[in-house]
Amino acid sequence: MVHNDSLCEQFSRIIGGIPGFAGGKCVSTINRNQIRATILGKRFSVTSSFSFESLHARTGRALCVGRAAFLQKEINTFLTAIRKQGIKVSSVHNEWLFEQPRLIYINIEAVDRPLVFARKVRRALDAVHE
Repeated sequence: MVHNDSLCEQFSRIIGGIPGFAGGKCVSTINRNQIRATILGKRFSVTSSFSFESLHARTGRALCVGRAAFLQKEINTFLTAIRKQGIKVSSVHNEWLFEQPRLIYINIEAVDRPLVFARKVRRALDAVHE
């Protein structure tokens, strides 16, 4: 467990999120506080989360997934950047009605070494904010 704690902290540090464990998996959460979103006129915290689980002891590869929130204008940049790195995009959708501004969520997945996945995600996130 100590190794996984350390790995989770490294994973989160690379992504730029807050580390934690939920349901036995490492989860890194990024708060997008710069997006002042509301749902039905009430303040809403916009977050993205990335995780890994089922770490294989011999290969170091795990199931790595993410659910990332974006403004509509950020979608194409992130999609292009994440696909170029071989990460699968499993869905692009909105989750809420009556939110302002419009938020779009992208789900991604890969079987990869967690720190390699984290670096790929970080590069794609950085491309959005260039």
